Amino acid sequence: MTVSLPRTAALGVIATLALSACGAAPDNSTTTADGKNAATATSAADFGGLDALVKAAKKEGKLNAIALPRDWANYGALIDGFEKKYGIKIAVENPDGSSQDEINAVTSRKGQDRAPDVLDLGSSFALSAAQQGLLAPYKVASYADIPEGQKDAQARWYNDYGGYISIGCDAKRVKTCPTTFADLLKPQYKGQVALNGNPTKSGSAFGGVYAAALASGGSFDDIQPGLDFFAKLKKNGNYTPVESTPATVEKGETPISIDWDYLNAGYADEFKSKGVDWKVAVPTDGQFSQFYSQAINKDAPHPAAARLWQEYLYSAEGQNLWLKGYARPVLMTAMEKAGTLDKTAAAKLPQVSGTPTFPTEDQQSKAKTVLGQGWAKAVSG
Repeated sequence: MTVSLPRTAALGVIATLALSACGAAPDNSTTTADGKNAATATSAADFGGLDALVKAAKKEGKLNAIALPRDWANYGALIDGFEKKYGIKIAVENPDGSSQDEINAVTSRKGQDRAPDVLDLGSSFALSAAQQGLLAPYKVASYADIPEGQKDAQARWYNDYGGYISIGCDAKRVKTCPTTFADLLKPQYKGQVALNGNPTKSGSAFGGVYAAALASGGSFDDIQPGLDFFAKLKKNGNYTPVESTPATVEKGETPISIDWDYLNAGYADEFKSKGVDWKVAVPTDGQFSQFYSQAINKDAPHPAAARLWQEYLYSAEGQNLWLKGYARPVLMTAMEKAGTLDKTAAAKLPQVSGTPTFPTEDQQSKAKTVLGQGWAKAVSG
């Protein structure tokens, strides 16, 4: 695992995208001999089968991706695996970008060959992109095995990997590591508690506020207690506006970080060789689980490669690579039944009790509106 800055959809500084109007219009008319068009194919079968899709994708020879840091949930291994298997180069732009940056790139670069082909979005941002008509309907071969509630009925997006909001802590700098949201309010953590981004733009920071709401008497319908929690954390001096990254952790600037458990668990492995004792706890008073969603740009300049990338991510190979990065793959239950799950990797996941529940589309949309109106005020001053 590398130490490159993770995407600000969870961690850090938002890079400014060069959203210029330059770039030739893409040739997204990849077709088979019988005239089937990759840009309108809604499944591999619709395009003539996986072999036909592979052939068309290899002809395109490239995949444009955005906001995919190599040290995020094992993305480095996924990118390398796809390139090796198919000989298709993946160009990753702005790996530190946020979910909103991805959407902005799609809208600003429509018709350009530098537009993103595929998107990895926080769940609420995937809903927004679908509502804006930016996504192409496409069912991967394993679509039926994706649980209901984890996919769009029109197959414009579907969840892929996820985990729980957790609290990471540098045990060498913090005498007693917090394990609950209630602990974070204690005076001993003054200036030490960080999020990994802005929740109005970042999927993981959004989850952090939602988890705080659940820990503070809120619900999926009421995220306001989460805002109130961070306002209190700011008022008592415990919250730091420094956005947590591996670099800020190593420097001691963010010794306590609210982040996805798969990222914190991955950092724990990474930091061992650097003398950082990084502890990870899923708070019992605010268990919030969420998945990231995959989607294809409706105007993808490389439509066959975009669809092949989805097939790879939702194959047993791709799903097990998420698992090796401590993320819980969406097909985990189906793979357990099929006997294709990497049991060794599954045994290393942070332990969590109970069955996860997820906010609905309407609940997430409402929560985003509340955050947009109140976050800056909650943590200002």
